[in-house]
Amino acid sequence: MKIAYFDCFSGVSGNMVLGALVDLGLDLEKLRSELSALPLTGYGIQAARVTRGGIRATYVDVITTAEHPRKLQDIITLIGQSRLDDGLKERGREIFVKMAEAEARVHNLDVDAVHLHEVGATDTLVDVFGSLIGLRELGIEEVHCSPLNLGSGHVQCRHGWLPVPAPMTAELLRGVPAYSGEVKGELTTPTGATLVTGIATGFGGMPLMKVMGVGYGAGRMELEVPNLLRVFLGKTMDAASGLATETVVVLETNIDDMNPQFYDHIMESLLEAGALDVFLKPVQMKKNRPGVLLSAIGRREDTERIVSLMLRETTTLGVRISETKRVSLPRSAGVVDTRFGQIRIKVARRGDGSNTMTPEYDDCKRAAREHGAPLSAVYAEVQRVWEASGGNSLP
Repeated sequence: MKIAYFDCFSGVSGNMVLGALVDLGLDLEKLRSELSALPLTGYGIQAARVTRGGIRATYVDVITTAEHPRKLQDIITLIGQSRLDDGLKERGREIFVKMAEAEARVHNLDVDAVHLHEVGATDTLVDVFGSLIGLRELGIEEVHCSPLNLGSGHVQCRHGWLPVPAPMTAELLRGVPAYSGEVKGELTTPTGATLVTGIATGFGGMPLMKVMGVGYGAGRMELEVPNLLRVFLGKTMDAASGLATETVVVLETNIDDMNPQFYDHIMESLLEAGALDVFLKPVQMKKNRPGVLLSAIGRREDTERIVSLMLRETTTLGVRISETKRVSLPRSAGVVDTRFGQIRIKVARRGDGSNTMTPEYDDCKRAAREHGAPLSAVYAEVQRVWEASGGNSLP
């Protein structure tokens, strides 16, 4: 899969996204041609090579003859009248609805009554749809994003001087990792915030990927740090080498004052709660006390449930949480019929195209007890049946 990683170390804006995509190879004439499907007039697009902090980049400027604020319904009507394909229309509608809802919350208005001044203007429409067109033209199927640098200080808008991030930007950042650095100025704009929250599938560190290109989109301001959006273009490792990749959460705690008989129950409970793996390590703790490191690996969406269970079922007072990347072989589950009954199996495909099979331990243990057979004999029977059936394809 072709993906992009947005490295927002100096924030993000609409023209920075467009600049980075052009820097990666998006043809400007093609972009202009595709944008002509929108019923917009009175604007032009220019691109120029610039330097920010000694780094070569592309600055894209959308030049308009006059400001043209619109209501949400005006924008939806305009999108409906365009010749854009249905996929682009739907994504664009979602982004502008998100903008309008954020503006409505800030001003305590009904969403249909909101006038989208800065973000309803022609240049914002060009930024948004130009970015969506650029992602499509470059074949980017998925976007990941770093935490957003918001900047600091104040920014001037129609309502006067407002704190950074502007209230609308702050609304758009609900649930998104962000931080405020020492750089003065608005680094993440409302358009930039809406774009990345609308197109990114996740926020965090750079995913494991085979990098194919790097593009730099320049912001308008000159700052003490390079005012750039850096976009990495590449392929996920599963596309590049047949491996499956994902971000997982590692949850750990040190325990030195709990009945060791409890660990069996705790491990089973964690696995039932969604943990992908649970393991114990002996550790030497403060005051030279022997202890146990309890570790669980899970997915992001299961983090709260696993942490709650750890705090409830153990004597620990806290749990450490960290994210990491996991690379694994593609796998699937199946069932084989043996003389000991049905046994579940897991099959994984290696890089050379061969498969490896592992029987489900609990099924084999149950079958061994029911038939009075050695556990090793059940394993051998599962292997024999699987190989006899071909053993070369995932179930």
